[in-house]
Amino acid sequence: MSSSYNVGVIGYGWAATAHIEAINNTTQGTVTAVYSSRELDPDELAATHSGKIKVYRKIEDLLADDSIDVVDITSYPAQHKEQAIAAAKAGKSVILEKPITLNLEDAEAIKAAFEENETKSCVCLELRFISQFTTIKAILEEGLIGDLHYGEVDYYHGIGPWYGQYRWNTTVENGGSSLLSAGCHALDALLLCMGSEVEEVTTYQAKSKNEIFQKYEYPTTTTTILKFKNGAVGKCASVIDCIQPYYFHTHLCGSEGSILDNKLYSSKLHLRDKAWTELPVALADSGDVADHPYQDQFQAFFDALDKGEAMPLTSYHQAFQTFRVLFAADQSADQGRSVQL
Repeated sequence: MSSSYNVGVIGYGWAATAHIEAINNTTQGTVTAVYSSRELDPDELAATHSGKIKVYRKIEDLLADDSIDVVDITSYPAQHKEQAIAAAKAGKSVILEKPITLNLEDAEAIKAAFEENETKSCVCLELRFISQFTTIKAILEEGLIGDLHYGEVDYYHGIGPWYGQYRWNTTVENGGSSLLSAGCHALDALLLCMGSEVEEVTTYQAKSKNEIFQKYEYPTTTTTILKFKNGAVGKCASVIDCIQPYYFHTHLCGSEGSILDNKLYSSKLHLRDKAWTELPVALADSGDVADHPYQDQFQAFFDALDKGEAMPLTSYHQAFQTFRVLFAADQSADQGRSVQL
């Protein structure tokens, strides 16, 4: 039998609005409270989200509300450590937007707090739930392209003043790096597909000369080469200063075939002609949070809570493994050398 979960959202910005809609459309979740540093009108919130929402001006008051079961943290990344640890200590389950934190030390502190308090968690690496990658994982598990020896997943999305995230994303304090800002989705998808631990990373960085991107305090393009423990090699580019439509490039090469975005070629299908087969999947082809598969992810989280189990695919423990690699990649770029994990 399903339970119901009251959710309190910390931070009321662009991502929060997408989260609230997705949570309210699950079978168990309802957003009943919001904390914001800005003045919010409860009646306006209720009208926008079709339900009564209590507004808190202090996080500690929201966390002290015994009616709240889950805390959804959508605040600035620099605030994640303090807020996630406080939520864990308050006995709440936690949904945490990416990036989990902006450095490894803070990520480890959250990990320790979640383990100490047995916190059930969900990190918004939601592209693991889009049909493009659920289908790719099924194809890989069926062995249709054999053993992977090379993979690349790249994030191309110019994040300029026209994009909601740009307002705070340009600073080291809150954006951090190209990978932390947005490219983490591509790195996470690559690690999901390759299925092996990373042994070493080497990252190079650059920055567009277009004046639009000069406000950024960090290099806006990085390319990371990954060496996996099983001998495979991977590449992840994070390009948030490109002038082009959004593109989430995916190319996987195995011993029996390849996958290119939504196309498959497999020698095991015994096709007469060497032609790609198009897969009927929803592509990761938009940077707009309204287009991301949050509802499927949050549904899986609430289902896991019902069973008393860890979140599949995107628990904090699993997300920490991705960000551990990411922090090593950023270290490589900063220090100009390869970094072993």
